[in-house]
Amino acid sequence: MSAEKHHDEEEIDELDHEEHFISQDDILEEIADDGDVPMDEDDDDDGETGESSGPVHNNSVQIFPEHRKSVFTVAGHPTQPLAATGGEDDLGYIWDITDGEIIVKLTGHTDSVTSIAWSSDGEMVSTGGMDGKIRIWRRVGNENYRNWEFLTELQGPDEVMVGKRIVTACADGTLIFWDPRSPTPVFKLTPEDGRFDLEGITSLKVNPSSSLVVVGGAAGGVRVVSLNKGEVVATLGGHTEGESIEAIEFVDLPGVGASAGVAITGATDGKACIWDLSTMRLRATLEHSDAITKLLTHPTPKGYLVVSASADKTLRTWDARTGALVREHMGHNAAVLDASLGLEGSVVISAGDDGFALVFTTEAVEG
Repeated sequence: MSAEKHHDEEEIDELDHEEHFISQDDILEEIADDGDVPMDEDDDDDGETGESSGPVHNNSVQIFPEHRKSVFTVAGHPTQPLAATGGEDDLGYIWDITDGEIIVKLTGHTDSVTSIAWSSDGEMVSTGGMDGKIRIWRRVGNENYRNWEFLTELQGPDEVMVGKRIVTACADGTLIFWDPRSPTPVFKLTPEDGRFDLEGITSLKVNPSSSLVVVGGAAGGVRVVSLNKGEVVATLGGHTEGESIEAIEFVDLPGVGASAGVAITGATDGKACIWDLSTMRLRATLEHSDAITKLLTHPTPKGYLVVSASADKTLRTWDARTGALVREHMGHNAAVLDASLGLEGSVVISAGDDGFALVFTTEAVEG
């Protein structure tokens, strides 16, 4: 460093320690004070960008913000205005969907809560975590649903399924149909069975008559397998190649699909395809701008309504009879990771990667 430059820096330091005042001669123009003006968000940008690039339109009727980290799972109570949620914060909550009030905090996990479910009568709720634990809680008393107690904890295999017949699938692309009374499979399909190669199985659903199973793969393929014959009976090709099938449901459309049923498949290509399995033909395609993460079908008498959740931050209610959009549900500023119906399908409850759970009416409220 030169001596001249060092001398200049010393002068600057000395000047910085002196007090300076503005005289009247220094004032060029006076500007009236209009009060505090909010700082533009861009003025406080430290280089990081959030999930949302602008204001988020919100048509939800209730919000639950307590998780503060990603909410991975949600389940609406079978009969009461309650929801149970679990998240990245290692916690579960039971809360009132009418006012967002916490009913009980479900503790005890040491890793993210990724699964939550009510018993069919709504008297118990179970949480499943990435710590390998399943924790079960039950309602106390019969007066209301505000008091709950911890019942027990289970640890074991990743998945337990009970029934007269069981269908299991594996990421390696193997599908097995079991009779629980026998150690020998009823039938088994593997990637070596030409028509069944899906490059890994990501989702499946058995139709209401238990005659068919619809199987989705990691590369966008969909196969329809006869549980009676143990063979592939159809290949459904409505999704983009290379995009994973993330959700499969059956929708109740009277007079359509006969005993085979009507299936809807959702994938990371943002499409939900509605299939008539009696003809194996595509009836309609429903679209989001990003991956579909969840599909829900309504109970009767509105079994024709379908709700889709997406990584595009929205949920949408559709009329499966025509493929028409009934309502779009907005309010999240990150991907919607899960969703559940509540109050006999009149509301849909969503779980977001933004740390919020939201409640929406599935159809527009009249009046």
